[in-house]
Amino acid sequence: MTASDQAPKDLVGFLDFYLVQKAPFQIPGEIRELLVKFGPWIALVLLVLSLPAVLVMLGIGTVLMPFGGIGYASGFGFLSVALLAQLVLLGMALPGLFTRKQSSWKLLLYSQLVGIAASILSGSIVWALLGGLIGLYILFQIRALYVN
Repeated sequence: MTASDQAPKDLVGFLDFYLVQKAPFQIPGEIRELLVKFGPWIALVLLVLSLPAVLVMLGIGTVLMPFGGIGYASGFGFLSVALLAQLVLLGMALPGLFTRKQSSWKLLLYSQLVGIAASILSGSIVWALLGGLIGLYILFQIRALYVN
């Protein structure tokens, strides 16, 4: 077995190896280009649409936290922090996504990983694996279009 047949040890290299190099299906170049071109605009719209929902969730959750008991408070707090972390990472990545910066792509990767971890820890293991795999596949398929 040669060195090129083995997956790298770092997370990004490992995921790139299996989701791009060894993937049975590659997203066509023109579709990748469309995803990179319109992706930041879609992310902006989703970010704007999610802000009122997050504010309502935090407001209602804060009011109900004293009545929900310890389990509710810890679970709700964790999921709220994870959701806020995802939105902050997406917001931080947004300016660089328009200019196709690799650093913004990495912020999208971190946001995706936070979402996967939060889903697993909240008990949604199937959704975390399925949604995470699809999200990471798309993210790694468009990675080459982001430059330093």
